[in-house]
Amino acid sequence: MSIHILRLPDVGEGVAEAELVAWHVAAGDTVTSDTVVAEVLTDKATVEIYAPVAGTVATVHGEPGDILAIGSEFIAIETGDGAGPVAAESEVPAESLDVPTMDPESPNEPAEAAPIRSAGGVLASPAVRDRASRLALSLEDIRGSGPNGRVTHDDLDRRIQSTGAVGSAAETARVPIIGLRRMIADRLTVASSRIPHITYVDEVDMTQLEEMRRSLTTAYPEQPRLTVLPFVMRAVVLAVADRPQVNATFDDEKQILTTYGAVHIGIATQTPNGLIVPVVRDAQSIDLWQSAAELSRVTGAARDGKATRDQLSGSTITITSLGALGGLVTTPIINHPEVAIIGINKMQVRPMWDGTNFVPRTMMNLSSSFDHRIVDGWDAATFIQRIRALLEQPALLISPPPRR
Repeated sequence: MSIHILRLPDVGEGVAEAELVAWHVAAGDTVTSDTVVAEVLTDKATVEIYAPVAGTVATVHGEPGDILAIGSEFIAIETGDGAGPVAAESEVPAESLDVPTMDPESPNEPAEAAPIRSAGGVLASPAVRDRASRLALSLEDIRGSGPNGRVTHDDLDRRIQSTGAVGSAAETARVPIIGLRRMIADRLTVASSRIPHITYVDEVDMTQLEEMRRSLTTAYPEQPRLTVLPFVMRAVVLAVADRPQVNATFDDEKQILTTYGAVHIGIATQTPNGLIVPVVRDAQSIDLWQSAAELSRVTGAARDGKATRDQLSGSTITITSLGALGGLVTTPIINHPEVAIIGINKMQVRPMWDGTNFVPRTMMNLSSSFDHRIVDGWDAATFIQRIRALLEQPALLISPPPRR
C-alpha cells in the first residue's frame, strides 16, 4: 500500500492559483483513473480534474471557495500496489484536465465524461447535487430514473411534489457564493464602486432594420443567421470612428487611458454557469455576416464551457442584451476597465406620430453607460445618437463595394 499525492496542476497557462469550486469525492471513496475528483476555476473557465491513479481517497485539501496555490497538495490516494507506505507525487497529465461540455439533452447541466458519484455512491451531476443540497434533500433517499440509476432534475421535482420539500428549507438556505458567481460579483463590485457611471437612454426606430434583416435572411439562407446584434456591432464599429475615446480602457490606478484602433467587442452572454463576456476580435475588419458567424462562435463556446482564455479577455467595448426580457430601460454596469457598454432593450411595436397620424413602428431603446471620468455627457449622447442614426438607416451598415 502506498500514498499517491496529487499536487494542483497549472490549469490556466501560468496562473499562480485557482479556486476550488467543488469536490466530487471524499475520504474513503474509491476512484479510478477516469474519475473526476474536483472542479477548479480560473479565468472564468471551470476545469475538471481527474484522478491520476486508481485507489482509495485518503485525504483532500481545501473547501469549496478556497483559493489554492498551483503546486500545493491537492488530494492523496491510497493505491494497492504493495509498494509499502511510500508517498509518490505526480503532476496531472494533460488528459486529466477537462473543460466540461454541455449535455445536448440537458443544456443546463454539464455532460459527464465518466460516471461521477457523490460520497454516498449516488450517480448524479454536479448541478443536481448542488440543487439537492440547497433544497436539503438527500440523494441517497431518491430513486434515480436516469441511466444506471442516475438522479436527475426530474427526480428532484418529483420528490419535491411528493413531500413538499421546497418549503422553509429552500427559503432559508445559506448558499456560499463561490466559483464563477463570486468572480462575477467581485468584478461588478469593482466596476460599480470605482467607476462613476453615466447612463444615457435613447429610442431607436428599428422598423427598416427589421424589414432588411428578414429580407436578408430569406435571400441568403446559406449565410449565418442574422439577429439584431450583428447590426448593432456594425453600428458600434462605425460610431467608434467618430468617438475613439469610448473604445478604450482606463487604468484608474496609473491614471492612463488607452485607446485602440481595433474594435474588440465583448458580448455579455448568459450561460448555465453565470454571466460571461466572450470577445469578437477585430470587429472593424469583418462584415455583417462575418459578425454574425463570430458572434455565434464565441457565445456558443462560452455557453458550452469551451471558451479559451483568449476568447474571454481583451475586449475594448461591450454590448449587453437581455433579448425579449430586456424591458424598456436598463442601467448596465461597465465591464471594467472599459469605459463604455451598450445596452440593448426589447423591441416592441408602438404607435408613433408621423406628423399626420399614429402609425405602428418597431421601437427599441438603447440604455448605455459610460465612465464619466473619461466620457462627458455630450460625447455619450453624440455617440449613441450616431448608433441610432445608423440603425435607423441600416443600408449604411452594409459594407461598401471595394474601391477600384
